[in-house]
Amino acid sequence: MTTAQYIEEILASYEFDGNYTGYSQITAGHINCTFALQFELNGKNKQYIAQQINTNVFKTPVELMENMVNVTNHLAEKIRLNGGDTEREALYALIAKDGKPYHIMSDGTFWRCVNFITDAYSCDTIENPQVFFNAGAAFGDFMSKLADFPGETLHETIPDFHNTKQRFKNFLAALESNKSGRKDSVKDEIEFVLQRKEDSEKLVDLIEKGELPIRVTHNDTKINNIMFDNQSNLGLCILDLDTVMPGLSLYDFGDAIRSGAGTAAEDEKDASKMKLNVELYKAYTEGYLSTAGKSLTPKEAENLAFSAKLLTFECGMRFLTDYLDGDVYFHTDYPEHNLVRCRTQFALVKDIEIHMDELNEITAKLYGRYSK
Repeated sequence: MTTAQYIEEILASYEFDGNYTGYSQITAGHINCTFALQFELNGKNKQYIAQQINTNVFKTPVELMENMVNVTNHLAEKIRLNGGDTEREALYALIAKDGKPYHIMSDGTFWRCVNFITDAYSCDTIENPQVFFNAGAAFGDFMSKLADFPGETLHETIPDFHNTKQRFKNFLAALESNKSGRKDSVKDEIEFVLQRKEDSEKLVDLIEKGELPIRVTHNDTKINNIMFDNQSNLGLCILDLDTVMPGLSLYDFGDAIRSGAGTAAEDEKDASKMKLNVELYKAYTEGYLSTAGKSLTPKEAENLAFSAKLLTFECGMRFLTDYLDGDVYFHTDYPEHNLVRCRTQFALVKDIEIHMDELNEITAKLYGRYSK
């Protein structure tokens, strides 16, 4: 089907407010195919988002949408009780004419429509610590509002996504099979992973002991998954809920630091440029704890700094695993791409280790301030 045919079927499958005037494609995402639908309502422009779900990545889209609907309904109720604007502060799935929160096209492709967040913007880079503080506050608020949601009732749309013990086993299997024949060229990187086996087990073991609560986790806490209010610049709404699953608050916190507080790009070829920006760590942590501090347990707070190290290590280990497997999972632009990515992540791990005592001290002080 052509794009025009998809749009025509979407328009026939939903009841939209206003008169349809056209569409534009949104190219910011890398997984799903997304369009903004334009309507005229009472002399004003009104928009909706129509999106094709990539079922090669998300193999159980009905379960994905069940997660999204349950979580966004919970968020909307909290926002309503707080006197907020549910149209701007939370995503929600539009209900199709057949009563479902999605539509399966005549060619079998899976689509959904959601509200458009007005008077807001997103950003891809962190220009100053205040931006990262606001991002931390937004994700902390997301976690806090969902603290009483039974995370274990959600579907695991990508099994073992942050099960670092399993990720380590996957690495060992890739090392053993050596499908790419590259094993002998990455001995230092292999040894780096092997030396940190206990790190890969720590949080999973705490889950098994019942010492960490299972929560609703976003699992893609990059800054560009936040809409910021045009006027206040505060985090307004969290986007991209496809990977909302049961997990640990530490997964979201750690990945936010990994993706936002480093001093180099993920694919920087000079790994020595990758360090931890401690000022950004402090800014994000303060923002996060300012909204989530009362919801976190002491054991979670105790492991926040460690989670930054662990999620960075996990990411680097995944890049190395894929490099050993012959680059079958991550898209690469050149033969050494996964290795370059792996080395930048491991450089960040090393620098986090150097600063770990300082990070723990920063975190403990802020948790003490905001947990009361």
